[in-house]
Amino acid sequence: MNRRTFLTAAAAAPLAASPASKRPTLCIFSKHMAQFGYDQLGKEAKRIGFEGIDLTVRAKGHVLPERAGEDLPRAVEAIRGHGLSVPMITTELVRPADPTARPILSAAGRLKIPYWKLGYWKYDLNNVEKSLADTKRAVTGLVALSREYGLEAGFHNHSGAYVGATIWDTREIIAGMDPRSVGYYFDPGHATIEGGLAGWRLSQKIALQRLKMVALKDFYWAKDGQGRWRPKWCPLGEGMVDWENVLAGFAAAGFQGPLSLHVEYETKDELAAIARDFEFMKKATAAAYR
Repeated sequence: MNRRTFLTAAAAAPLAASPASKRPTLCIFSKHMAQFGYDQLGKEAKRIGFEGIDLTVRAKGHVLPERAGEDLPRAVEAIRGHGLSVPMITTELVRPADPTARPILSAAGRLKIPYWKLGYWKYDLNNVEKSLADTKRAVTGLVALSREYGLEAGFHNHSGAYVGATIWDTREIIAGMDPRSVGYYFDPGHATIEGGLAGWRLSQKIALQRLKMVALKDFYWAKDGQGRWRPKWCPLGEGMVDWENVLAGFAAAGFQGPLSLHVEYETKDELAAIARDFEFMKKATAAAYR
């Protein structure tokens, strides 16, 4: 089902869930509005129709890690002032000993931000088992720290040589940890890259057992200048992600966490691209959750 066909079918669906049902919070990943300060970020996101912000708290992000204690409250206050929520933050934290870890997580806890995204670890392809053991040790420490502040961590399944590209590795890493404190930040786009036929379905089934957040992006395979096949990001509904079944799976599981829109493809007008993808996101979600 392509973008046009899906939107036509979804147009007949209500654009909001009924009072008796609940649905995810539609968010924009603030990376794609990096040019805006806190107040303007909230204003522009509200104008487009978003309900929340997935706020970057990392190097070159909206909130710099070393200034989280001072700037995260300012950012959240400005965003909430426009009637939006901040249900999650995106960090680069990979070590519990990172001097910015406790200030970031404690500030998020005080602000009642429920979810946060862990950073990334890379596989040592010569010693995958050690990579998994090292990552599990780091995640265990970070989750213990964030639990002190009532936060829930999400492990993102980034394709490529990133630990957790295959969901079953993440399952092994977080096995035995409190599911109320850590789970999956599931990305159907990256899952489809790694398992285009049935792998993404299996990954989603596993992720649904303790799903915290979801990233929305789309892609298709194309050859680069050297003739090698590479994933190429594109607007939602124009790629290979099976959005109808992906979102139906979330709805059937009763998922109500944040859906974070990512616009990773090249475009001359990023705000217009964000608005177009938001319309697809809104209608597709409404159709699944009706």
